[in-house]
Amino acid sequence: MTDTKALVLELARKYHKEQETRAFEPGVTPILSSGAVLDEEDRHALVEAALEMRIAAGVRTRKFESEFARYFRLRKAHMVNSGSSANLLAVSALTSPKLKDLRLRPGDEAITVGAGFPTTINPLVQNGLTPVFVDVELGTYNASLAQIEAAISPRTRLIMIAHALGNPFPVAEVAELARRHDLFLIEDNCDAVGSTYQGKLTGTFGDLSTVSFYPAHHITAGEGGCVLTASLELARIVESMRDWGRDCWCEPGTDNTCLKRFDYQLGTLPAGYDHKYIFSHVGYNLKATDLQGALALSQLQKVDDFVAARRRNWQRLHDGLAAVPGLLLPRATPGSDPSWFGFALTVLPGAGFTRRDLVDFLEGRKIGTRRLFGGNITRHPAYQDVRYRIVDELTNCDTVTEDTFWIGVYPGLTSEMLDYVIETITEFCTRRG
Repeated sequence: MTDTKALVLELARKYHKEQETRAFEPGVTPILSSGAVLDEEDRHALVEAALEMRIAAGVRTRKFESEFARYFRLRKAHMVNSGSSANLLAVSALTSPKLKDLRLRPGDEAITVGAGFPTTINPLVQNGLTPVFVDVELGTYNASLAQIEAAISPRTRLIMIAHALGNPFPVAEVAELARRHDLFLIEDNCDAVGSTYQGKLTGTFGDLSTVSFYPAHHITAGEGGCVLTASLELARIVESMRDWGRDCWCEPGTDNTCLKRFDYQLGTLPAGYDHKYIFSHVGYNLKATDLQGALALSQLQKVDDFVAARRRNWQRLHDGLAAVPGLLLPRATPGSDPSWFGFALTVLPGAGFTRRDLVDFLEGRKIGTRRLFGGNITRHPAYQDVRYRIVDELTNCDTVTEDTFWIGVYPGLTSEMLDYVIETITEFCTRRG
């Protein structure tokens, strides 16, 4: 390291320490529903990566992929530019001709929940699949095994479900159901890094799983995401589709990893066509940058502390709001230990107030709230012309649309902030209930 570089990095650390942190002032200081927690090491990692000017994916990205796969005890992790891209890539990989008769084809059905975020559903539509929507249970906000099983038809080929707000769906049983029916399973694990089900990390049960590194999530790279799998075959397809659809697996800036770069004959190309420019998939460019890799790698060192803080904050809210009238509190799926993304509240019938009343009161006190994503996704204008199937009725999804919201549990919230949230909700509900 040069003296100049060492000086710049020392100054970056000094700058971080000089940033003013103001004391919490109830009703004045915003209490965010989510956000990134960034420390001196994160700033150092970003500045060091910027100084080296490796602006494409490089050594830090590859190191992060290796360590993130090791965290889940999976074979491969491929970093991408967003969690949305991770979901698109996971679904698209299952359409690969390399899977032969197992590949997903247009018109195949994919089971998912009706109350979720569009990025779980859009890749199904974008790949010509038919979403099959099932209802959720209030409290866990996940679908039950029985609901999922009832949705299976002769055209079903895929189950793709997100762990709602970090709360696992019954993923071990769903994985076994998928195996019995020869279905693929994709876990959208974007909100659930660190959650466990039956003692095993979520994101490790499916054929593929996805993670987001948006600032709201458990660790952040600013933007970014990841696709993980235990299957080397699927990993190779994911890598190809992420990297323009190319057949070559050389890292950027390297040549002839396979030692036969000019010896291939694929498709109807002439023999000896440069393998770096042979394309085996209709792919994308969804790669991340080394700056994202550097920040994600730094954040990963703190993931266990972040998970512990989320659980601690969720429990403080749950204990403090247990006796408050008019609200349905969230509950963990039996057999799970969630790494909570948020604390969901549903206003009960006859509460004496509406969700809007309570949300307006909280927002007026600078307490941030968020909807449970799309609510009943079929009611949005984007899906009016989409072909889908609904199993039974989406009654609870409609309840979520009308009566549910969530508040934050992310590690940046202090005990003082959480106590103010509890006091504010208690005051409102007791007065209005």
